[in-house]
Amino acid sequence: MSRMGQRACGNVILIGFSATGKSRVGGEVARRLGWDFVDTDDEIVKLSGKTIPRIFAEDGEEHFRALEHRVLKEACQREGVVIAAGGGAIVNPQNRELMLGSGVVICLEAKPETIYQRLLADTEYVPNPVVRPLLAGANPLERIRSLKEARQPFYAISDWTISTDNLTIDEVAGEVVWGLRYARRRFMGLYGEGEASFEVVTASERYPVFFGWGLLDSLGEKMRRVGLCGVANIISDEQVFLLYGNRAVKALEGAGFAVGSMMVPAGEGTKTIETAIKLYDWLVGRHAERNHAIVALGGGMVGDLAGFVAATFLRGVPLVQVPTSLVAMVDAAIGGKVAVNHPKGKNLIGAFYQPCLVLADIQTLTSLPKRELISGWAEVIKHGVILDQEHFEFLEREAEGLLRLDPEITTQAVRWSAALKGKVVAEDEKEETGRRTILNYGHTIAHGLEAATGYEHFLHGEAVAIGMMGAAMISERMGILSLGVVERQRKLLERFGLPTSCTGVDLNEVLKAMELDKKVTGRAVRWVLIKGIGEPLIRDDVGLGEVKDVLEKLVIG
Repeated sequence: MSRMGQRACGNVILIGFSATGKSRVGGEVARRLGWDFVDTDDEIVKLSGKTIPRIFAEDGEEHFRALEHRVLKEACQREGVVIAAGGGAIVNPQNRELMLGSGVVICLEAKPETIYQRLLADTEYVPNPVVRPLLAGANPLERIRSLKEARQPFYAISDWTISTDNLTIDEVAGEVVWGLRYARRRFMGLYGEGEASFEVVTASERYPVFFGWGLLDSLGEKMRRVGLCGVANIISDEQVFLLYGNRAVKALEGAGFAVGSMMVPAGEGTKTIETAIKLYDWLVGRHAERNHAIVALGGGMVGDLAGFVAATFLRGVPLVQVPTSLVAMVDAAIGGKVAVNHPKGKNLIGAFYQPCLVLADIQTLTSLPKRELISGWAEVIKHGVILDQEHFEFLEREAEGLLRLDPEITTQAVRWSAALKGKVVAEDEKEETGRRTILNYGHTIAHGLEAATGYEHFLHGEAVAIGMMGAAMISERMGILSLGVVERQRKLLERFGLPTSCTGVDLNEVLKAMELDKKVTGRAVRWVLIKGIGEPLIRDDVGLGEVKDVLEKLVIG
């Protein structure tokens, strides 16, 4: 376990040369986090009853350093404290060990010239005997430069460094809070022994994903473990918040968060730029800051909408995904795609924005309407078909337990499916290599079905299930898949109550929608096909005749 894994939350220890702002920044950071603040120089004065110059003059530097070590040790034994260490404290190897074992060490940097000017300004308006020795002599700037250079190797132990030359106290404090969050998430032992189900590690981010039965009550604790604290703003829909809002608020308040919440109407029609603007207004009214987290509590619509707001408000605030639907758990909450709809199409306005963590309480699936739950199994089955034969076989073997939402079996299946999605995301975060395209298995026909029916006839998973059958049938017609595998997929989909064909849909409208999609992309349709379970491939040579023949079997009058 890493050093940070030894404590639930840890501390922030500010190091750096004199006049880099440790005391003033530390106080502001403590205020923002709701933590205590300890300035070791102030504590030494309280302990000894003497000013620091008097301690040096009467008792010597050795005695001062002993007091400094004692004060630092006491501070580091606490938790949830911002500590401003004296400029020379870092030289003592025992002090360095204390700091590294206590939390995140953040170094405030400044150029020697900046430090010199700040010290002059301090002594001009407030006589300060502590810093006067640095200004003594014929060349104080050279003295500062020399002493700072000697200490530089010790400053290198820091987990995060901030150059303060051109920043205000408020700006530095904001950077410290962000440094805390990012630095702590780099430590592998951060989440507690064996707690995180898995990690998603992309080029831009890494974050833990937690799955468990009844896990919602640990939301606040988990958020603190990834360096979040202070304020949490919950965005949820009216139906989900009625069921789980109070539990989420209680969990967050129990971990020391100040909590606000805003509900939006349920349904895909809410996922618009107009709703996002209302959420921006709400956040502005709450004086939301860059380190205040947004918690998306709900299904895929809420995750997309709240994620879009988090990605764009103040150029990005921390996002926590708390999915409560099966589709959201295994798909929407994993991967960082966030968006709102445009009148001309779904998800046309969006971004790639990874969350700080994902927490999925599998027990929330028990409150889903039956049709919505069944729809979600399509994505789970899809991941097995394209990514993992063993997972597919597990679904075949454990279907009965999954359909009755057996806690252990369901948790295993959902966690497994989400981890498969996370692995693909890690390989192609922003759809640049083409690897992520395989996740569109079944979606070419699904999008045509949804568009042809005005997005009102099918749930997404229902359309995907039919689309998966179409993709498998095309694969078989092209000679790359056996009929036995096609029927095996059909049997599993139907066992979970998913449709494998449909009626009452205009076939020509489906083809028209697919052709429009082709024109919009300006290229041939890229079909995700399979040559076996767990063996996807991408083809752009599927003929229109083959597509029509398959659709005539799927879309029945």
